[in-house]
Amino acid sequence: MAKKAFITGGSRGIGAGIVQVLSESGYDVAFTYNEMADSAEALKKEVEAKGVRCFYYQASMQNAEVPAAVTGQAIKDLGGIDLLVCNAGLTRHNDLLNLDPALIEFVYGLNFRSYLLCSKAAANDMVARGVKGNIIFITSTRGIRAYAEDALYGGFKAALNRAAESIALDLAKYHIRVNCVAPGATAVRGNYSPEELAAGFGAHIPLGRRGTPREVGYLVRYIASDEADYMTGNTIKLDGGLILPGMPERGDLWPKK
Repeated sequence: MAKKAFITGGSRGIGAGIVQVLSESGYDVAFTYNEMADSAEALKKEVEAKGVRCFYYQASMQNAEVPAAVTGQAIKDLGGIDLLVCNAGLTRHNDLLNLDPALIEFVYGLNFRSYLLCSKAAANDMVARGVKGNIIFITSTRGIRAYAEDALYGGFKAALNRAAESIALDLAKYHIRVNCVAPGATAVRGNYSPEELAAGFGAHIPLGRRGTPREVGYLVRYIASDEADYMTGNTIKLDGGLILPGMPERGDLWPKK
């Protein structure tokens, strides 16, 4: 029987890379999108051409009532889920001196609260069915390393890394594993050649390029596999060495390549 995965924010970018890799590995998948219905429909057709089932839903995940409801719908359509990947989110830079309270509420609802509420719904399904499942949060290296104008986005990503550790302890007795993947600079729009990945900022990353959405998908697939059965409560960086100690933040100090 095929395993079943639900991915939030799955219609493009990192989310689409995860959907593609999991479906190629035989998962039936369901995913959410916010605005780009055409991209969601195209991805659904691409996935179904691989012989697996696919469902997608429009969902404004920043609204408090949406995460549990859409997770419940995915559970119903798929017949349960084995893997939840919380990926929905938007990057927002903020200036503390002019911080808008509405922006705090938006980023909190989308980038933090939705992850916990989806996890609650998914974990209850897994426990009820006796599934040794997986919950994976897509966070960011910005949750590990501090940057200016990043108190909101980076702050909530850091909170997710920490929250996952507690959730991992809560769910360990059910053998539901909880981990985070923290991508660094990732080329999330379009199909990029090796030369394009290495251009611009990519040249200053220690491994000489930006990452790709599919590489995030490969790591998600591994974490959810039986080969990683002893892994829980971890945050795994996927950043080409970008935030290793000694990598200068100032562009004029970057190594010339």
